Amino acid sequence: MFDSWRGFAEEKLSADWHDRITEMARVARGHILTMTTVAGSGHPGGSMSSLETLLTLYNFARVDPHDPKRDDRDRIIISHGHVSPGAYSALAAVGFFDITPALHGFRQGGSPFEGHVEQSVPGIEWDTGNLGQGLSVGVGKAIYSRLSGQNFHSYVLMGDGEQQKGQLCEARRVAVKFGLTNITAWVDCNRLQISGKTDDILRVDIKAAWEADGWRVVDVDGHDLDALYDVFREATLDDSAPVMILGHTVMGKGVSFMEGKEAYHGAALKPELLPKAFEELGGCDNDLEALRQKRLEGPPTLFSRPERTFPEVDPGTPTTLDIDEQTDNRSAWGKALLSVAEANMDREDLAIAVFDCDLAGSVKTAAFGEKYPDNFFQCGITEHSTATMAGSLSTENAISIWADFAAFGVDETYNQARLNDINHGNLKLFCTHTGVNVGEDGKTHQCIDFFGLLNSTFGWKVITPADPNQTDRIARYVLSHPGNFAVFMGRAKLGIIPDENGKPYFGDDYVYRYGRMDTVRDGENLVLVAAGNMMSEAYAAWQLLNSQGLRIALVAVSDWTDMHPEDIAAIGGYRHVVTLEDHNVKNGMGVALSMALLDNGYTPDITRIGVEVYASSGKPHELYKLLKMDGASVAERIQRILEHETVRG
Repeated sequence: MFDSWRGFAEEKLSADWHDRITEMARVARGHILTMTTVAGSGHPGGSMSSLETLLTLYNFARVDPHDPKRDDRDRIIISHGHVSPGAYSALAAVGFFDITPALHGFRQGGSPFEGHVEQSVPGIEWDTGNLGQGLSVGVGKAIYSRLSGQNFHSYVLMGDGEQQKGQLCEARRVAVKFGLTNITAWVDCNRLQISGKTDDILRVDIKAAWEADGWRVVDVDGHDLDALYDVFREATLDDSAPVMILGHTVMGKGVSFMEGKEAYHGAALKPELLPKAFEELGGCDNDLEALRQKRLEGPPTLFSRPERTFPEVDPGTPTTLDIDEQTDNRSAWGKALLSVAEANMDREDLAIAVFDCDLAGSVKTAAFGEKYPDNFFQCGITEHSTATMAGSLSTENAISIWADFAAFGVDETYNQARLNDINHGNLKLFCTHTGVNVGEDGKTHQCIDFFGLLNSTFGWKVITPADPNQTDRIARYVLSHPGNFAVFMGRAKLGIIPDENGKPYFGDDYVYRYGRMDTVRDGENLVLVAAGNMMSEAYAAWQLLNSQGLRIALVAVSDWTDMHPEDIAAIGGYRHVVTLEDHNVKNGMGVALSMALLDNGYTPDITRIGVEVYASSGKPHELYKLLKMDGASVAERIQRILEHETVRG
């Protein structure tokens, strides 16, 4: 049982502790086999090869079973999350919870004890299982340790088959670049994966790869408790380089007929073999029949989870561009970022970090980096790892910001975005060069599916500002509110949207309200609903139609994810709705709005205008014209709709 805040303080593992952990491991192996057999599935082999390491860390790292979320705790990240039976058994052994619910509720619908480690269980730091993510998570935690002054240590546990993943290379290099010696990696080298021997599946020289990237690598017998304690203590105290511990282990360790068999990587032991396994382990008190009956009664009670609070953030003072000024939304974002940073950087209770992937000048984070170099993390072309690192940091007492081109920040990193959502992050993702507005870079860089991808999650909120003034307000809101937000901006310069008096519509009196649309012009019969920077083209269309005496309404939609019922009702009152977006029309704002209207009982005629094919290279205005998304083409389309209405009437 946990009795102190140890942190590898003693020079050596005492004989008493050696005996205590040895017994913990014996009992835990029985628990691993029991829960996987009762469930009829799971990964016992790797759980048994990783067990001594799990017990060493949970007993000697600075973690507290009575206060699992205290801010100065060490972070233990289990990247090979399929070893959940071992993790749950080890956590129970050191006092985080009683093991019995895990024995009968493992992998049961509604149970906290899921098949891969999840934060629904006390002591688990990150929902993992998609291999290759954990080291990036640990780097994010190590960055928080430094920025917050907490000086805790990050420990990341991985499998050897996992070393085939490319994201690990990115994370290794970033950790070395920023001198993160407060992170230690462990690789469970049992030389087996699902399909057989790791060297036969895809050979990786693990030690050489880590050393080549600047890590110090130490080999150890992964089942020798004294050696494990020594190597983890040394790695924790080493401030010369981050350390990777290569633990040589045996799949299925402790049960002779399981040892070295890849079949037990992902398959439970058959019930008839359990007595023999328990005999080899020295006995087991688990009553399988009673546990099976308990399972039939329903899943175990969920643990109460402390509510994570987002820090109070001063949004700074908004700025307004005059009606005759012209700039791009991304420049307005960069200035707002610097303003918010200046309002909060001196606080000791808040960490602020901006992550960049070799695009600071284009995504407008360079000024922040120049003024606050210790808070600016230039990660090179490592989008996968950066997405995860930034997401990891965002779950701490921090403002975590990542700016990138949309094609890289979303298209290339959807899996990471999905995992950040699963882990309830607060990542602030600002993407520039969105849509065909990218222009000359061509179709490979024209991200036209950002909403379709992120809207398939349950937490991400997608925002597209209409002009630089609204961008300023949106940036301040996003940086000061909880949740995963993704703000998308084009590349080209835009005019300032005017109100009916010729003043900036999104000016000094404008207050941004998340989820609300903005009626820029009232009208009759038909409403043109424009998303984000397409408001410029929509306004041009409105001017053409207005000059012809056609009084259509003009509405700006910035927030695609959550549309307010009052706005839906207002749009539903028009006979015709035309949507305009720099996005794939198959899964963008027009579709979301159409569904919202239908769900609320409104059935206007809807025309969706947007990207229908991959566009070529060219200046944005050329591409919009080719795709018939420019102001003149939109006006012509609306004229035809209204003319048809007149004929039909």
